[in-house]
Amino acid sequence: MIHRRAALGVMAGAGATLAGCGRNDGITRLTFWAMGNEGTNVPRLIPAFEAANPGIKVEVQPQPWTAAHQKLLTGYAGNSLPDVSQIGNTWVAEMAAIGALSPMPDAASDLLSDQFRAVLDTNQIDGRAVATPWYVDTRLIFYRTDLLAQAGYNAMPTTWADWTAAMRAVKRVVGMDRYAILLPLNEFEQLLTFGLQGDQSLLRDEGTRGNFSSSSFEAALAFYKSLFDEGLAPVATGSQISNVWTEFARGWFSFYFSGPWTIGDMKTRLPAEIQPHWTTAGVPGPTGPGASAPGGSSLAVFRSSPHQEAAWKLVRYLSDPAVQAEFNVITGSLPARPSAWAAPKVASDPYVTPFAGQLERARAVPKVPEWERIVTEMQIVAERMVRGEFTVAEAGREIDRRADRLLEKRRWMLDRGRA
Repeated sequence: MIHRRAALGVMAGAGATLAGCGRNDGITRLTFWAMGNEGTNVPRLIPAFEAANPGIKVEVQPQPWTAAHQKLLTGYAGNSLPDVSQIGNTWVAEMAAIGALSPMPDAASDLLSDQFRAVLDTNQIDGRAVATPWYVDTRLIFYRTDLLAQAGYNAMPTTWADWTAAMRAVKRVVGMDRYAILLPLNEFEQLLTFGLQGDQSLLRDEGTRGNFSSSSFEAALAFYKSLFDEGLAPVATGSQISNVWTEFARGWFSFYFSGPWTIGDMKTRLPAEIQPHWTTAGVPGPTGPGASAPGGSSLAVFRSSPHQEAAWKLVRYLSDPAVQAEFNVITGSLPARPSAWAAPKVASDPYVTPFAGQLERARAVPKVPEWERIVTEMQIVAERMVRGEFTVAEAGREIDRRADRLLEKRRWMLDRGRA
């Protein structure tokens, strides 16, 4: 149960009467855009907030994820943004660049504590927080414990070399007509995860040029390519896999990259006889447990909102560890505040526990508005590499060429002191 005291206001000592929104009834009405599963379920949290803040009413407007990014940009252009919105962590830099976000006020700076470092980093632009982590996710490995045990391994390997050996052993167990791991060629997240293991950044020169031909990213490309070359991963896109759950259950592949949303899918879609034989584990790295990209969503207050104080009260409420733990029970979304992971229903889930360690090892991706387009181009080139059109070195240089083209305007602006 969400405690009433968790819904208390954001600003200590703030007792000013809140202005109405187009009505003379003394009520401030906030509009809150929320996406997907969170948008469907967050209205269940609002009554406690409104009960503790009787001068504020919140209208939650659920949005589909497929249209959310475009709607935010359209809302900015048309001066029709809500007071508060959920935004993907990879959108923060873009929304900050166009001046849409209201920086966190000093009175709310305590929200910066009790956070996963890499997730918080994604929300800080030029050293100042412009969004507040709401829920987090990252990618790690879902795998078949029974097939790995049959191959002679009682735990998930932690290094690339040992993992490769384990995948070869699994393939011998399940049959040479099957595979060890699924790496859909139209998904960039797996290669990005491998690329984050190196000690060299993915962009260079203040984020104005690609660094994908660096030795560390070439090592990631080589490892990625080797999994296809050895027949450990099928040369296929996600659309060519008829049903991921069916194929995982029949052992067509035994290792699967995904995020916390897949826990519920595994629990509901796998047959009963497979349920005892899967779990989650951290991503292997070149020499030990590896990094991953921090994901999830944050809460943003927009500069255009006339109700800044009330909006930040809502953000504080939704950021409270007790509320986040309750939201995890409702939605399965992982709490952004590490202290919320101590809540019994979060701490007792064995499938969730590895995500905490993986999030501690997460590394923020470059904070440039062009990043999503860059990783899309990265994966296009990687697929062509897997299909034999590029060598590893040629692929690295080609990704750099494409990234440099996308970053041309950023270089122009930096040269003129305008970025």
